[in-house]
Amino acid sequence: MPLRTHENRLGLIHTCVPRGNGRGGQERIVKRLAFPKTRRLVSNRQFKAVLDQGRRAGNSVLTLYAAENGCGYPRLGISVGKSSGKAVVRNRLKRLLREAFRQSQDRIPRSFDYVLMISPALSRRLRRPEEQAVLKSLTLDRIQKAFLSLLTTLFGTAPERDDWTANDPER
Repeated sequence: MPLRTHENRLGLIHTCVPRGNGRGGQERIVKRLAFPKTRRLVSNRQFKAVLDQGRRAGNSVLTLYAAENGCGYPRLGISVGKSSGKAVVRNRLKRLLREAFRQSQDRIPRSFDYVLMISPALSRRLRRPEEQAVLKSLTLDRIQKAFLSLLTTLFGTAPERDDWTANDPER
């Protein structure tokens, strides 16, 4: 079955394959591109552990906390407060943060839990009347660059990619 990629309205790239016999135009996202629950921080206790024990770095877009986890693969928690805007805005921000992490998994250190938050400065800008212009300027590429620069701040020079992916059970 031929793979097909397309960009959705958020600017996120999806790879699709035809479902069944390929007739009817039904498609599904390839499973390897999913973001499984094992890659997420889900409980309040997990978030608190990272926030209390972790290293922290921030820039004008994001604040990143990182703490060792012993799992052998990275996990992500996202926190976007109500002060960042209405639910539509917060959900878009969370989708962009999740996608930036998902696409960067093979470029980040393994065995760490990460908590990503919108920076206080960006949160204030999102509350202003020109919110739509600010939100449109937050592209996936911009968020991904901000995330990777914070990782470089926390961990210094990045090791080779093979070192990070060698012990990952899901790859």
